[in-house]
Amino acid sequence: MQQRKSLGSAAGALVLALAPHLRIALRGFAALEHERFRSSVTGEAFNRLNIGWLTLDGQGRIVEVSENIGQMFQWGTLLRRGRYDRLVPSEPAIDRQLTGYLKQVAAGRTVRPLAINLSRDPWLDMLVAPLQGDTISGHRSARVIVYVSGDRRSQADRCEQLVDLFGLLPSEARLAWLLAQATSISDSAATLGITVETARNYSKKIYAKTGASGHAELVRIVMTSVLALS
Repeated sequence: MQQRKSLGSAAGALVLALAPHLRIALRGFAALEHERFRSSVTGEAFNRLNIGWLTLDGQGRIVEVSENIGQMFQWGTLLRRGRYDRLVPSEPAIDRQLTGYLKQVAAGRTVRPLAINLSRDPWLDMLVAPLQGDTISGHRSARVIVYVSGDRRSQADRCEQLVDLFGLLPSEARLAWLLAQATSISDSAATLGITVETARNYSKKIYAKTGASGHAELVRIVMTSVLALS
């Protein structure tokens, strides 16, 4: 068996001198791996919840995007990447609303987040908020962050899933889906072309079959079921 050789005083001194720097480097590496893991988990959660994000500069040009935003653009023509990488909503009124919001942010005004519904069927919402600090990659040109949340499936698809999940009748499933969008029972009845009394009778059966104790819990049960992940 070979005997271990001493490093010598010079090598030992070098190791001792490097030790604090190695400790700092290892701590930095561990922190980076932790952030990478957390980012991966967050990205997976955003994908499962059908949420994407992108940042825009003062002219509405796209600076950064999440990995899934391109796929969400392909769901339809409600949002698209236009000339000069500008985010373009299909509705001119929404485009003007977004442009006006960007101008206020660029002018340094204090504005609250702006929520915009792009479509009800299929469902697609957009939340625009001023960006606090630099973007992930350090771009300083970005002014706002836009969260896009949607569902490529139609209302009819979701109603069929509710029938399968909870044993609802098709008429009950249509009402349950509307109620799950936090729509009032009177508005839901008007949308379906039924009386409020009929809607109330349906809702009692819906609550019994889903186990919900009321409207608020029905929203939670439906929106946290596998429908939210498919």
